Formats: sequence, C-alpha cells, structure tokens
Amino acid sequence: MTSIAIVGAGPQLGLAIARTFGSQGYDVALIARNRAKLDDLVSTLTAEGITAAAFPADVLDRDALTQALKDAAVRFGGIEVLEYSPVGTFGITALTAPAGTEPTDVEFEMNFQLYGAIAATKAVLPAMREAGAGTLLYTTGAGSIWPDPRVANVNAAAAALRNWAMNLHKELADTGIQAAHVGIDSSIGVSVLPGVEAARPEQISPMYWELHTTRRDEDELVFKLDDEGFPRG
Repeated sequence: MTSIAIVGAGPQLGLAIARTFGSQGYDVALIARNRAKLDDLVSTLTAEGITAAAFPADVLDRDALTQALKDAAVRFGGIEVLEYSPVGTFGITALTAPAGTEPTDVEFEMNFQLYGAIAATKAVLPAMREAGAGTLLYTTGAGSIWPDPRVANVNAAAAALRNWAMNLHKELADTGIQAAHVGIDSSIGVSVLPGVEAARPEQISPMYWELHTTRRDEDELVFKLDDEGFPRG
C-alpha cells in the first residue's frame, strides 16, 4: 500500500506534493471539486511517469468526500498517506478582522477546514488502524500559530484544525500512525497578502515527505523563508 490521497489537490502545492511522493513510487489519488482541473493534473503526472487518478468531491459534501476516499482506496489497494489542504478562502468567503467577525464568517471556514478534515480522517483511519501504519497530514496557513488580524475568521478555523491535528498525534502515539500539522508561513506561488512573501510549491512539498519518513515523532512542521529566500522548517 504505497499511495497518497491529496484532498484539495490543485496546480500549486497539491501538484508539488503529488510529484514528491510520486517520484518515490507512490500512487496518487487527487481529490477536489473540479473534474476537468483534476484530469489536467492526472495528465501532467502521467506524462511524468507517476500513476495518478482523479476522484472529484467537494469537502463540504461529507458523503461525497468519504466516497471519493473509499473509491481511491479500492483503486490503489488502500491509502497510506492522507494530505488535507483544500484552498478556497479567497474569492469564496469574505476575510474579516476580529471585531468585525460574525459567527457566519467563521462557520464556512470551520466547515471547510476542520469538519472536512475530520470527515476525511474518519474515512481512512480505520484501515490505517487495522494495518498499524499510516500518515495523516493537515495543512493550514501559519495564521493558525501566529494570528493575522486581516484574516481573523480564517485563522480561527485554522487554529482549530491545528489543535485537533496535534491532539490526534497524541492519541495515535505508539499505533504506527503519524498525525501532524504543516503550517505555511508564506503565500504559495504568488503573494496574496501584503507583506507575506511567496514561496514556490516545490520548496514546501519536501516537508510532507520528511514527516512521513524521517520525522514521524513530530506533530508539527512550519515552513518559513529565511532572509535570503531559502526555506527553513
């Protein structure tokens, strides 16, 4: 069972993670809402000699997400690694400052980030427990650690996901299953918020392989760029 399911797969970080694991012989299950975009990613990876397949699902649709992960497990004989990193904030929900945040401003992000991650985990964890092996990786922006008042509603949900993932790490200790949070203290590809530098996705993706292989005792890695633009984490 050498396969990874990437929830929220896209042409930036998702594709970079797929390449990182695919280059090590892993089959790649790509999960996101848009079938056409997923098919483009599959074509790209296939041309590079990586086995990949698309499983369209919206993380807000718990049943569809669960079924997509079950279908991926059947297709590839199980899922060894789950990576959860859907991106939908910009253009989908309004970004709010703390004092201006309404409960509804956080509700969407909680559904998108925390509740989707919980649903995805419940779909794959029983088989991992049975196998006594697996890796669960959850990605947020570093506002989950160091809040940015420009995106308070997003930070609140991201912090909840980080807390849950790190608690899961503790619960799964000594089971052979690794759970960890990846905090990204940069934009990906292009700068989105003023003052937040952009990193190339291929600078970030090796961290996921490290957590899966050589840093399994850690519950969190944080990606940052140093003063010269090199990654550290």
